[in-house]
Amino acid sequence: MEQSQPAARGQSLLEWYEALISAALVLVLVFSFFFRIIQVDGESMVPTLENGDKLVVSDVFYKPKQGDIVIFRKDEYKPEALVKRVIATEGQTVEIDFDRGRVYVDGELLDEPYIAEKIDTLTRMGDLSYPQTIPEGCVFVMGDNRNNSTDSRDSRLGIVDERCILGHVLRVVFP
Repeated sequence: MEQSQPAARGQSLLEWYEALISAALVLVLVFSFFFRIIQVDGESMVPTLENGDKLVVSDVFYKPKQGDIVIFRKDEYKPEALVKRVIATEGQTVEIDFDRGRVYVDGELLDEPYIAEKIDTLTRMGDLSYPQTIPEGCVFVMGDNRNNSTDSRDSRLGIVDERCILGHVLRVVFP
């Protein structure tokens, strides 16, 4: 009877190792195909997101919606992934009143409790003319820190093709 206890203990340890390896494999597969962890680099989304925040991002069955925070890559502008908020989607029209620092979509003033401050009336960020109607399969994005964000107002970045979107932010995981 004493000889079977070490064998049972060894079998139990082997089962634990198998369970741990299986769990690790499942996590790797889930984070490879369904989710990504991306770090915020910069101040363009303050106060919503801070520099260094770690985000869980997913693109599974994702279709951009107004108000979503998305991660995208536009290599002709910058090779790193960017994080911005979707202001308008295909077919919508964006108008920016730089004199009052207000953003309108389809003639409606956006309620934006998430922005750091209104667009500075003295500094006209970007070089696009308005109104802008968003083409099919594209989105108009802006940072929440409007006076410190290169976004769709600037022709170097411009309106973003949905195929460039890596996913939308599900939540901040750190800090």
